[in-house]
Amino acid sequence: MEKTNKMTKGKVAGIIANLVFVEVDGPVQQNEICYINLGETRLMAEVIKVIGTQAYVQVFESTRGLKVDDTVDFTGHMLEVTLGPGILSKNFDGLQNDLDKMEGVFLKRGEHTNPLEDDKKWEFKPIAKPGDVLEAGGWLGEVKENWMPHKIMIPFKFDGKYTIKSIVDEGNYTIKDTIAVVTDENGKDIDLTMVQKWPVKLAVKAYKEKPRPFKLLETGVRVIDTLNPIAEGGTGFIPGPFGTGKTVLQHALSKQAEADMIIVAACGERANEVVEIFTEFPELDDPRTGRKLMERTTIIANTSNMPVAAREASVYTAMTLAEYYRAMGLKILLLADSTSRWAQALREMSNRMEELPGQDAFPMDLPAIISNFYSRAGFTYLNNGSTGSITFIGTVSPAGGNLKEPVTESTKKAARCFYALSQQRADSKRYPAIDPLESYSKYAEYPELEEYFRDSIDPEWPEKIRLARDILIRSREVAEQINILGDDGVPVEYHERFWKGEVMDFIICQQDAFDKVDCSAPLERQKYMLNLVLDIYHTDFTFESFEEVSTYFKKVINTLKQMNYSVYESEKYYESEKEFNSLIEERKTA
Repeated sequence: MEKTNKMTKGKVAGIIANLVFVEVDGPVQQNEICYINLGETRLMAEVIKVIGTQAYVQVFESTRGLKVDDTVDFTGHMLEVTLGPGILSKNFDGLQNDLDKMEGVFLKRGEHTNPLEDDKKWEFKPIAKPGDVLEAGGWLGEVKENWMPHKIMIPFKFDGKYTIKSIVDEGNYTIKDTIAVVTDENGKDIDLTMVQKWPVKLAVKAYKEKPRPFKLLETGVRVIDTLNPIAEGGTGFIPGPFGTGKTVLQHALSKQAEADMIIVAACGERANEVVEIFTEFPELDDPRTGRKLMERTTIIANTSNMPVAAREASVYTAMTLAEYYRAMGLKILLLADSTSRWAQALREMSNRMEELPGQDAFPMDLPAIISNFYSRAGFTYLNNGSTGSITFIGTVSPAGGNLKEPVTESTKKAARCFYALSQQRADSKRYPAIDPLESYSKYAEYPELEEYFRDSIDPEWPEKIRLARDILIRSREVAEQINILGDDGVPVEYHERFWKGEVMDFIICQQDAFDKVDCSAPLERQKYMLNLVLDIYHTDFTFESFEEVSTYFKKVINTLKQMNYSVYESEKYYESEKEFNSLIEERKTA
């Protein structure tokens, strides 16, 4: 049914926590926004289900004090974000309220802030010219946002082709100023500013459907890039119990990954962990630019004590902002912590609506919801031939570290990379605690990415990676035998096999996120170190006892670790390599 100019009204008919039943006097649509009038306060809510004349709405704020027959105003539009210059370096909540503009320690009900600065002037440089024909997402011009080029585009809501009638000269303008006039296919003129809006639950499609090239996204983390690589525009997730280093790993990815912009969605994490993000991120130095990392970062924060509906909205808001910047031809890294809390929000609302529950009371369609969200990441060709990408890595916090629970299992079906954090590795201080054998990357099996590896890294790289994993598997098998039979119960060559795997673990799988050199390993350095470790594996040694094996390989590990801590190709680096070569010759079988 078409919506008329008269906005639909309604009255509260029932309340279950953040779920409110509203009797409406006209048409409403799925995901439409409405405001519930609680005295002078207007509570923002979203329609999540419609049956006859009754709308089920999830309220983004506390419903305390709400009564039956309170009035409701429907807006006729879905939950939207405001897109334009000024998003970078901001701290938003899930509804894109600027948290830095909020007053007091606690958020107040009904208080909403403008996410952008209406009065700030931006230096606009036109890219298009009168007579050019553009589609949705076409670039009109750009402004400098911090140091990044922020493209001003034809709004994503526009259909068809638009001819530029006029565009302003280079100069300083506010986001509300008209910067271009375009003519649609019916001859109607439309004034455009630097601002546009887009519904968060609809994917932005300002690109062409073309086969994607596969390219590795370098993260600087060896256990990811070498053993379980993620492609640019790919998807991955990091499950792990409390204390296994998810936050430190996220910081490392934010600092070192090959991305133009970082978006962090803290959806439902504990308040103290979110505060850590707010306080630590502005202090982090950006090794790529020499500036502060926050200058190319945006944070979307909803803590676990905020209403579940706002928590659910935060991941969609973050993804929509990422899609906006992807349409500018940028590489975006989106980190969500934690998607478990998002799934819990879905479960709470599903239970309140008395829907048929699935495993552990999660919605029956949880796998489909997660898959649909993950599918919004990806590598795209824009309409003008440029490329952009969103690489999405979510974290999952399974209760008790149980990786068989529904959210982890559902995310496994959607994400291509699985980085399992191990409690055992964390307890033994083997960081990052990513289990190299439990984890996997389906991208490593793609023929297109294998071809990229052979052309860009090493003609034998895929085989070397498979061998590295095989070495770790053999070492773990021997470790289990030694644990059962004791050191004297297995042959010396078994100890040698175990320790060759330990060299792989210590030198390739482990990394010091707090060391200035070892915190990030470029791919060329990773290749060099992997070749050294594989040389050890292919070398035959002579040992008389298992004590000699452990003593010798501990020296080897210590020497190679010194190489990891030394600047690549520096004098100290080559000194350690020389010492390593001497150790090899010392025990090498003639």
